[in-house]
Amino acid sequence: MGIANVIPGVSGGTIALITGIYEDLINSLKSFDNKSLKLIISIDIKGFIKHTNLYFLIAIFGGSIVSVFSIASLFKYLFIHYPILIWAFFFGLIIASIYFVGKRITKWNTSTVFSLAIGALIAISLSFVTPASENDNLFFVFICGIIGISGMMLPGLSGSFILILMGNYELLMVTAITELNVILLSIFFLGSVFGLISFSHILSWVFKHYKNQTLALLTGFILGSLSIIWPWKEVAESIIIKGKEKIIAYNWYFPNELNTETILAIFLILSGILSVYTLENFAEHKK
Repeated sequence: MGIANVIPGVSGGTIALITGIYEDLINSLKSFDNKSLKLIISIDIKGFIKHTNLYFLIAIFGGSIVSVFSIASLFKYLFIHYPILIWAFFFGLIIASIYFVGKRITKWNTSTVFSLAIGALIAISLSFVTPASENDNLFFVFICGIIGISGMMLPGLSGSFILILMGNYELLMVTAITELNVILLSIFFLGSVFGLISFSHILSWVFKHYKNQTLALLTGFILGSLSIIWPWKEVAESIIIKGKEKIIAYNWYFPNELNTETILAIFLILSGILSVYTLENFAEHKK
């Protein structure tokens, strides 16, 4: 999930959903409520750990934090030097995710089809939004934490891509991490925690009462995100803001020759599909 959340266009929520831990994650986050606060005040540590499923959350977010700090620089390098190959692998991940998430819908009807279409439309429309300029105002960074983490929790809606649209992806996910800017990271973290706990209550309620429609909406989000992750694209329009290039639009194309890079990209797409298939089988086996 940590690796996925660093990549613009890929959602950690997608990984959680295809591995079968998504609902457990949402319900565990939702458990940070008045009861958990009373358990802390009464110093009932064992009760607090059990109520919040704390060990599960530590495993999830501990792994995610380690991934973020260990691969931020690596992926910055890969996106600069091998963009087609890195996008190809994640394109394969998303293609497979559409099938494995969609098959969890137990009943298809008008409402689920409509939810699927709405989800796809929202995700596609995001690719046509013009990115904002970078803003290091601490209150705005806090808002970025709230909105970014909400996107990370929704399969198909990349929190990283939302941060790009808000203008602060490079500031918060690359510069602040590689330079260890404690102030920015702390404010962003506080916003993320606030968004995580509050948004989980909403998601938990929706899953409980409209599970098939919610899964259809999330499948639509994932389907629509394919336009963002398509490997073969070139910058159609960009602007320079504070000396940095900001991409406004892409031109998508199909490779016109079967060279080494294209063959390797196709192999990586298949590898991405196989990775999700393996994760799905692993999750089924654990069940």
